[in-house]
Amino acid sequence: MAMIARLLPNLLSAFRLFSLHLANQNSQKNMQYDVVVIGSGPGGYVGAIRCAQLGLKTAVVEKYKTFGGTCLNVGCIPSKALLDSSEHFHNAAHTFTTHGINLKDLKVDMKQMIARKDDVVAQNTAGITYLFKKNKIDSFEGVGSFVDKNTILVTKADGTTETLSAKNVIIATGSKPTALPFLPIDKKRIITSTEALNIKEVPKTMVVIGGGVIGLELGSVYARLGTKVSVVEFLPSIIGTMDAGLGKELQRVLKKTLGMEFYMGHKVTGATTKGKTVTVTADTPKGESISLEADYCIVAVGRTAYSEGLGLDKIGITVEERGKKIPVNEHLETSVKGVYAIGDVITGAMLAHKAEDEGTYVAETIAGQKPHINYNLIPGVVYTWPEVASVGLTEEQLKEKGIKYKAGSFPFKASGRAKASMDTDGFIKVLADAATDEVLGVHMIGPRAADMIAEAVIAMEFRASAEDIARTCHAHPTYTEALKEAALAATDNRAIHI
Repeated sequence: MAMIARLLPNLLSAFRLFSLHLANQNSQKNMQYDVVVIGSGPGGYVGAIRCAQLGLKTAVVEKYKTFGGTCLNVGCIPSKALLDSSEHFHNAAHTFTTHGINLKDLKVDMKQMIARKDDVVAQNTAGITYLFKKNKIDSFEGVGSFVDKNTILVTKADGTTETLSAKNVIIATGSKPTALPFLPIDKKRIITSTEALNIKEVPKTMVVIGGGVIGLELGSVYARLGTKVSVVEFLPSIIGTMDAGLGKELQRVLKKTLGMEFYMGHKVTGATTKGKTVTVTADTPKGESISLEADYCIVAVGRTAYSEGLGLDKIGITVEERGKKIPVNEHLETSVKGVYAIGDVITGAMLAHKAEDEGTYVAETIAGQKPHINYNLIPGVVYTWPEVASVGLTEEQLKEKGIKYKAGSFPFKASGRAKASMDTDGFIKVLADAATDEVLGVHMIGPRAADMIAEAVIAMEFRASAEDIARTCHAHPTYTEALKEAALAATDNRAIHI
């Protein structure tokens, strides 16, 4: 008895510690949240931060070790890092002497270029970690799936699980590269955009399947470094969703400045690898078969919504058979109340900034606010050089809708600023309503178009007329003067410098 009495305090202390441990485990296994976001890409992390700002207890479930999704890890950010690096090299090799800058023994250090790209990615993903901590957002690493509409199961890499309870759930799982069923991707020689970000040497030759944004951007990276790039596109024009004039001009410039070859209207039929050589076969518009050999083949035919593994069937959500998109209403809510979906996983343009706006929209909707998104005013950008940017309706769409319009354009070869920087390719086009002069679309290809398009978006948000832009003072000399001149041309055909 005396021994038991001496041990009793220790036994009680151990019991309390064990009870506390069990309590902690239970609380971790069934945490209560106002909002759980599945996915931490631009839509997911922005939505989570906005929820937290609005006072909602928020958690994010991410299956990878870093935040940021495709955009920050293997998409927008790393590709722009390589685009900038390759543009510096191309200018050093081809235009510096004209500027009076002489270099010799110029070469590409691919290892350093990739390392810089990786550092840029690391800085950006670390920034999201900081923002989550700043806004007191809990994060869970693992695959998130529905047990029911208010319970999320998080399955970790080691197979262990925990559950989260949520009043609302935002699905922001993004997309993945689209594969062609007859063309197996080996991730070594036949690759996607992900693998294209880590090629260890400058290839001599490369075939890019797809003349859209991703294919042209990555093709540009390697063409600038000296790779002979061939683009095979099924449609009759590149960047086919944009104004036809932009695709025509971009193809001309890429062929002239980078030597890129284009096989338009060609249908790819297969690709095989032998050693370090890839052979791509395609049918021409006339039905003849051709073969293209290269060191690498990038398959860039688009992206597919990533909605697998979410357990949507458990809560009664059926995805679209083609494209795997999750149906939502005008509030971005699925057929299940309190479950929302945003970004690439729903219909619409697969753009990071579109997903960000949707993340904010859903957060504010959950908080009882009345936000809005004007999908007609979400700009599209291609980060080639020259850059391409577009917002609003194209001429083709205006004609199809039977809307009477007037058009004004201004070439960069008439811009003083563009002449000073030797960036004279391209133009800006302004489309305005024939009766009211309201700006209906702005389409540009030229230097810094990706930044300049914001002025057009803001003008159109406030339903500006072409004359409103034309009468707004623009600093001289700047690239944006070309937008003013195009607006002048659309107003009364009174551009000053042409």
